[in-house]
Amino acid sequence: MAHTQTAPHSSHGKTVPPIIRVRGAAVRLGNRAIWDGVDLDVAAGEFLAILGPNGAGKSTLLKTILGLLPLTAGRISVLGQPTRRGNPAIGYVPQRRSFDAEVRVRGRDIVRLGLDGDRWGLPLPFLHSAAARVAAARVERVIDMVGATAYADRPIGELSGGEQQRLLIAQALVTEPRILALDEPLDSLDLANQSAVAGVIRTIAHETGAAVLLVAHDINPILPALDRIVYVARGQVMVGTPEAVITTATLSRLYGTTVEVLHASDGRIVVVGQPEGEEVSYHGHR
Repeated sequence: MAHTQTAPHSSHGKTVPPIIRVRGAAVRLGNRAIWDGVDLDVAAGEFLAILGPNGAGKSTLLKTILGLLPLTAGRISVLGQPTRRGNPAIGYVPQRRSFDAEVRVRGRDIVRLGLDGDRWGLPLPFLHSAAARVAAARVERVIDMVGATAYADRPIGELSGGEQQRLLIAQALVTEPRILALDEPLDSLDLANQSAVAGVIRTIAHETGAAVLLVAHDINPILPALDRIVYVARGQVMVGTPEAVITTATLSRLYGTTVEVLHASDGRIVVVGQPEGEEVSYHGHR
């Protein structure tokens, strides 16, 4: 079962329809329930992290919202319509991709693929058309938004992991989506790049008003930016603020064993006592 905290109302006290609505959602794999009874409302401009141990179903939850995986029960709507694969209202950054050093495609062209990935390059007769100029301006705007202008014209294979990730986020943003979905975008990055990329995502949520759903293994780099978290563990889903969900009482109930939540003097969260094989990182080192 899932505990639900609804998305916030507007500042004028009126109920604003959620941009994402999940009701009674369940996914089963064979005879195993990945999770069930999930209820969730997400408002425009909210920043939510999806947390939990490996194999708990974090990415599965994100992919059902994207329309990439079917539900066993329940329903999901995006902008008032049933969720569907390829919804242009959602910008998606899948689990960490890397580019070999031999890849000579410019970072700028990687971003442009977010607009016209079905046709590589631009036909020469249309290179200076009004549509091409609008597209180029949009690409330039999102590259600037993620702070990648200085290296956008370099081959993607020459860039660091953090630089590549910024450009992949820009690729997801170039269609001006209402929702930004990121599957472990900080994975495999060092601590400095985790913090930097988390800052970029925080700025995007603030400046564009897009709802952000981010699957993460470590809450600390994104903790200052979060509105709520969705915690997935042992077939259960808890939704609420970090202060309400990441507590000794709540995590002990989820895991069915004593789990202690500690708060370091620098603001980091450390979780101790999770069952073997289900550890989630809540510290500043990988």
